[in-house]
Amino acid sequence: MRKPLKIITSASAVAVVLGTFAIVPQVTVAAEPSVVEQGKQLSFNRKKGNCLACHQIDDGDMPGNIGPPLLSMKERFPDKDTLRAQIWDSNKKNPNSMMPPFGRHEILSEQEIDKIVEYIYTL
Repeated sequence: MRKPLKIITSASAVAVVLGTFAIVPQVTVAAEPSVVEQGKQLSFNRKKGNCLACHQIDDGDMPGNIGPPLLSMKERFPDKDTLRAQIWDSNKKNPNSMMPPFGRHEILSEQEIDKIVEYIYTL
Protein backbone atom coordinates (compact mmCIF):
# COMPACT_ATOMS: atom_id res chain seq x y z
CA MET A 1 0.00 0.00 0.00
CA ARG A 2 1.21 3.49 -0.83
CA LYS A 3 2.00 6.07 1.77
CA PRO A 4 0.13 9.38 1.39
CA LEU A 5 2.17 12.28 0.06
CA LYS A 6 3.09 14.89 2.58
CA ILE A 7 1.80 18.35 1.79
CA ILE A 8 4.55 20.91 1.65
CA THR A 9 3.79 24.04 3.59
CA SER A 10 3.55 27.23 1.64
CA ALA A 11 6.57 28.71 3.41
CA SER A 12 8.68 25.72 2.38
CA ALA A 13 7.47 25.96 -1.21
CA VAL A 14 8.34 29.65 -1.37
CA ALA A 15 11.81 28.93 0.04
CA VAL A 16 12.42 26.28 -2.63
CA VAL A 17 11.30 28.58 -5.43
CA LEU A 18 13.40 31.51 -4.19
CA GLY A 19 16.40 29.24 -3.76
CA THR A 20 16.06 28.17 -7.39
CA PHE A 21 16.25 31.77 -8.56
CA ALA A 22 19.41 32.32 -6.52
CA ILE A 23 21.35 29.75 -8.54
CA VAL A 24 20.10 30.89 -11.98
CA PRO A 25 22.69 33.22 -13.51
CA GLN A 26 21.52 36.73 -14.23
CA VAL A 27 21.37 37.42 -17.94
CA THR A 28 21.36 40.99 -19.13
CA VAL A 29 20.44 41.85 -22.66
CA ALA A 30 22.24 44.82 -24.13
CA ALA A 31 19.89 47.34 -25.64
CA GLU A 32 20.20 47.78 -29.38
CA PRO A 33 21.81 51.11 -30.26
CA SER A 34 19.40 53.86 -31.29
CA VAL A 35 18.94 54.66 -34.97
CA VAL A 36 21.03 57.81 -34.48
CA GLU A 37 23.85 55.78 -32.88
CA GLN A 38 23.68 53.23 -35.69
CA GLY A 39 23.91 56.10 -38.19
CA LYS A 40 26.96 57.46 -36.40
CA GLN A 41 28.62 54.05 -36.50
CA LEU A 42 27.96 53.80 -40.25
CA SER A 43 29.19 57.36 -40.82
CA PHE A 44 32.48 56.64 -39.06
CA ASN A 45 32.93 53.16 -40.58
CA ARG A 46 35.72 53.22 -43.17
CA LYS A 47 34.07 50.40 -45.12
CA LYS A 48 30.66 52.07 -45.25
CA GLY A 49 29.82 55.79 -45.06
CA ASN A 50 33.32 56.98 -44.14
CA CYS A 51 32.07 60.57 -43.85
CA LEU A 52 35.19 61.45 -41.84
CA ALA A 53 37.37 60.87 -44.89
CA CYS A 54 36.11 64.15 -46.33
CA HIS A 55 34.16 65.98 -43.61
CA GLN A 56 34.88 67.39 -40.18
CA ILE A 57 32.48 66.05 -37.55
CA ASP A 58 32.66 67.29 -33.95
CA ASP A 59 33.50 64.00 -32.26
CA GLY A 60 35.35 62.37 -35.14
CA ASP A 61 39.06 61.58 -35.15
CA MET A 62 41.29 62.62 -38.05
CA PRO A 63 38.61 64.36 -40.16
CA GLY A 64 39.13 65.27 -43.79
CA ASN A 65 38.85 68.74 -45.26
CA ILE A 66 37.68 68.04 -48.82
CA GLY A 67 33.99 68.48 -48.00
CA PRO A 68 32.33 71.08 -45.81
CA PRO A 69 32.21 70.53 -42.04
CA LEU A 70 29.06 68.70 -40.99
CA LEU A 71 27.49 71.17 -38.60
CA SER A 72 24.27 73.18 -38.44
CA MET A 73 22.71 70.52 -40.63
CA LYS A 74 19.10 71.46 -39.78
CA GLU A 75 19.74 75.00 -41.00
CA ARG A 76 21.52 73.83 -44.14
CA PHE A 77 18.95 71.13 -44.93
CA PRO A 78 15.56 72.21 -43.56
CA ASP A 79 14.04 68.85 -44.44
CA LYS A 80 15.56 65.40 -44.21
CA ASP A 81 14.55 64.46 -47.75
CA THR A 82 16.93 67.06 -49.20
CA LEU A 83 19.78 65.76 -47.02
CA ARG A 84 18.94 62.19 -48.00
CA ALA A 85 18.97 63.14 -51.71
CA GLN A 86 22.42 64.72 -51.22
CA ILE A 87 23.79 61.52 -49.69
CA TRP A 88 21.99 59.31 -52.23
CA ASP A 89 23.47 61.16 -55.24
CA SER A 90 25.18 64.52 -54.74
CA ASN A 91 25.86 64.75 -58.48
CA LYS A 92 22.22 65.66 -59.17
CA LYS A 93 22.61 68.98 -57.37
CA ASN A 94 26.24 69.49 -58.37
CA PRO A 95 27.58 67.49 -61.35
CA ASN A 96 31.15 68.36 -60.29
CA SER A 97 30.72 67.01 -56.75
CA MET A 98 33.51 64.78 -55.47
CA MET A 99 31.13 63.09 -53.04
CA PRO A 100 30.40 59.51 -54.07
CA PRO A 101 26.77 58.78 -54.99
CA PHE A 102 26.29 56.38 -52.07
CA GLY A 103 22.83 55.23 -53.09
CA ARG A 104 23.12 55.24 -56.87
CA HIS A 105 26.35 53.23 -56.73
CA GLU A 106 24.92 50.95 -54.03
CA ILE A 107 27.72 51.75 -51.61
CA LEU A 108 25.07 52.00 -48.90
CA SER A 109 21.64 50.41 -48.66
CA GLU A 110 18.42 52.41 -48.35
CA GLN A 111 18.25 51.55 -44.63
CA GLU A 112 21.88 52.55 -44.05
CA ILE A 113 21.35 55.91 -45.74
CA ASP A 114 18.24 56.49 -43.61
CA LYS A 115 20.25 55.82 -40.44
CA ILE A 116 23.06 58.13 -41.54
CA VAL A 117 20.54 60.87 -42.32
CA GLU A 118 19.12 60.52 -38.80
CA TYR A 119 22.60 60.93 -37.33
CA ILE A 120 23.83 63.72 -39.61
CA TYR A 121 20.63 65.66 -38.97
CA THR A 122 21.53 65.85 -35.26
CA LEU A 123 24.77 67.71 -36.00
